[in-house]
Amino acid sequence: MESLQAHSIEIASVVVAVAAVIAAVAYFHHSKKSKGCLDPEKFKEFELVERKQLSHNVAKFRFALPKPTAVLGLPIGQHISCRGKDSLGEEVIKPYTPTTLDSDVGHFELVIKMYPQGRMSHHFREMKVGDYLSVKGPKGRFKYQTGQVRAFGMMAGGSGITPMFQVTRAILENPKDKTNVHLIYANVTYDDILLKEELDSLLKNYPHRFKVYYVLNQPPESWDGGVGFVSKEMIQANCPAPALDIQILRCGPPPMNKAMAAHLDELGYTKEMQFQF
Repeated sequence: MESLQAHSIEIASVVVAVAAVIAAVAYFHHSKKSKGCLDPEKFKEFELVERKQLSHNVAKFRFALPKPTAVLGLPIGQHISCRGKDSLGEEVIKPYTPTTLDSDVGHFELVIKMYPQGRMSHHFREMKVGDYLSVKGPKGRFKYQTGQVRAFGMMAGGSGITPMFQVTRAILENPKDKTNVHLIYANVTYDDILLKEELDSLLKNYPHRFKVYYVLNQPPESWDGGVGFVSKEMIQANCPAPALDIQILRCGPPPMNKAMAAHLDELGYTKEMQFQF
């Protein structure tokens, strides 16, 4: 009888040990998978596998990750540093926010507006499929946690839309996240609007949680959005009112950021309610 009990205890011990090994292996693979491909300390090379011209000065660049199942590993609201060379062959480093999430496995994408005198713009303009981009990250002070606020107000200008799009997509595509998003997006002309097709698709799919108000400085004749610069009245009409459970995010050219900060202060948004990318 004692021999039988000892044998049963021995089998139970083996089962527990095997279960522990299986759990450890599963945890290791999960950790390995969730780690991502980025290194915050050193630049890593990623191959350009597709380039799609969206307008005369805007293109979408798709870069492959080491494996088809790999993820970039960029926390929501953070960005990467990209290294290249300007027209004089001098090194330049600039931050960019991918428009893809970790749900987009095997690759990441950057939507880049290339300015005539932009130093990093030159590098992207010259890039061809098969070339490699040096990337380091994650970078940034903003880290989004599901449900951290009831609603976001967002104010973007030009290419400042990319961090807003990243955060918005992450919120809306997460079935557990009930956060509402109110976006004001300002540009000079209609053709300057980046990611409009993607934004309008989110608007169509999540009409009760996502609102977009486009503002153009030089609008076409048949335009029903905002006109001129973003005003206090536009913010009042299209962003959540000041409250402890909301936050206003802004990202645009320095003059716009400065003007928006002044508007928000005058409207009663405290510093804790504001964040600038």
